[in-house]
Amino acid sequence: MSSSAPPVPEMMLAVAIPEFGAPPTTAQIPVPHPGPGQVLVRMAASPVNPSDLAFMKGGYGAQRPFPMIPGFEGSGTVVKAGAGLLPHLLLGKRVACATSADGGMWAEYAVTWATACIPLRKNVSLEQGAMSIVNPMTALAFFDMARRDRHQAIVSTAAAGALGKMILRLGIKNGIPVIHIVQRKEQADVLRSLGAKHVLRNEDPDFMSSFQRLSHEWNATLILDAVGGKLSQQLILAAPFGSTLVAYGFLSGEETAIDLRSLVKEDKRIIGFFLLNWLKKRHLFQMVKDIWRIRTLLSSDLATNVHKEFALTAVQEALNLYRTSTSAGKVLLIPSQREGLME
Repeated sequence: MSSSAPPVPEMMLAVAIPEFGAPPTTAQIPVPHPGPGQVLVRMAASPVNPSDLAFMKGGYGAQRPFPMIPGFEGSGTVVKAGAGLLPHLLLGKRVACATSADGGMWAEYAVTWATACIPLRKNVSLEQGAMSIVNPMTALAFFDMARRDRHQAIVSTAAAGALGKMILRLGIKNGIPVIHIVQRKEQADVLRSLGAKHVLRNEDPDFMSSFQRLSHEWNATLILDAVGGKLSQQLILAAPFGSTLVAYGFLSGEETAIDLRSLVKEDKRIIGFFLLNWLKKRHLFQMVKDIWRIRTLLSSDLATNVHKEFALTAVQEALNLYRTSTSAGKVLLIPSQREGLME
């Protein structure tokens, strides 16, 4: 680490929620200290993801005492190292990082495991680095799932979002057809401009008949569903024999009712996906391979557009914008020490 790096203060600004469902606020709290195997990261940027919104509503259950700091991923510079070889190897490095059980990323400093950090290449900005774990890892996991279970084609809901666009590009790269499902015409137009061949609007009157025809034509038996509710029920009922619906979000906020008879009769199944659980099952060799793949693709197939940046103190404004324009690009929270780099 450079000798000109600013010293680590005793207090920091952080976003916190006092309870699930409560609006977030900012406050000065003590800077955490890294334990064995951990590092302290001076945060540069952290995105707002659908998983963050679900977390703040209590969708994943309590993971630590209130008040909680949200934010599943971000980027920054490692400024302190706990005991262990890997933490000290990361000292002074620019990294992408994922949250640990000790706290989230929407703060000026965050403690996380050294194994949850990915050193960034020089040609990757801190903004892109901040978005290089949750969506890229999820996209790679989905395509690994498709190859492992020999699915010939994929269905992607909420396809106009950042993750949906990654799935589009990886589908083209890997030669796997993808049926993209969106709500609005302008979203469909954007996906087609990016090379999508099969785009359906779930609000069109002929949506179900079109989906059933396309999914059976391409044998699209892997359904990646971030929406839930009525749409999940429609998709699993109309999908081909032996289909798997992977539920990884609940953007609709609706209850999901499934006719179990159709699952039994047509050998279909519904499974859940939570990235942190998936990562825990990965062996060291697999994690190294995943990190190499992400670093290779981060400036191309796994790149993400940034819509707007906000200071931590404007977190509520950032959340409001993200909720109303999820397909426009990512909203980033920028800690105060980087506010001068904002537009």
